[in-house]
Amino acid sequence: MAKKKTSSSKSPRPKNSPTQKPKKIEDVPYTTLRVETQDFARPGVLTVTLNRPQVRNAFNEVLIAELTRVFEAHARDPKIKIVLLKGEGQTFCAGGDLNWMKNSIEFTPKQNLKDTSALAHLFGLMNTYPKPVVGAIHGAALGGGVGLVSICDIAIATSDTIFSLSEVRLGLIPACIAPFVISKIGASHARALFISAERFGAEKAKEIGLVHQVVTDQVALESAVNSTLANMLQCGPLAMSNAKKIVLDLSWPERRRNQKDPLVYVAKVLADLRVTKEAQEGVKAFLEKRKPSWTVN
Repeated sequence: MAKKKTSSSKSPRPKNSPTQKPKKIEDVPYTTLRVETQDFARPGVLTVTLNRPQVRNAFNEVLIAELTRVFEAHARDPKIKIVLLKGEGQTFCAGGDLNWMKNSIEFTPKQNLKDTSALAHLFGLMNTYPKPVVGAIHGAALGGGVGLVSICDIAIATSDTIFSLSEVRLGLIPACIAPFVISKIGASHARALFISAERFGAEKAKEIGLVHQVVTDQVALESAVNSTLANMLQCGPLAMSNAKKIVLDLSWPERRRNQKDPLVYVAKVLADLRVTKEAQEGVKAFLEKRKPSWTVN
């Protein structure tokens, strides 16, 4: 009995078949950012540079989406210990892009809510990102730029940097960044600066707690950032993450309410950390007078 001939025709390959690997998140190019992890002098540091110098690194919907992608995916790589946030060109971030704001005039209420929700989500995401964020601030931080400074765990600015929450001059308010700015500088300073749109310098920014260190120029800024990162890379990554979390848990009203008894909470956090491999390695290294395994020379 003759065997049936099988068809030699091949069915088309489905998308993302084994011969067509899906793109990883880091393979998708950024158009408004420069995202770098190849700095051998700073292994474990992800440098995220706002890269729209022609418009002073102003926010638009693309930059918002790309920063969201960084902090939702790229920066979650377990090899990343710290994120460094900076701006290309003469300005850190000048707030909202004029064309982006112009487009919002034609938006329906529903479209505007979608747009502002994306912005609020981004700042919330960056604020609760579980690893340290260091900001290198220069030139100017206006409007949403101040919002970016406010979510940095450590912010270092050049002495000539200008800051302003200038939204009221446009008939708007800094609503999406308000929770983070208020948390950083307190209600009293926030009320004055939100209402007045006052321009202020780096020394005042340091005085009110918006930035932590002021340096003379960009050369000094690079040096100060390198020194800060080098110090942080000697610290336990899990410990830094938990240190950030405990501050947020105890200082943000919404999160503080989740702690029925803060003293029980903090005791449990420390007890849990003591039995981690990182903590045990850190204590052993201290007792044996050597560097722990996670340090970077």
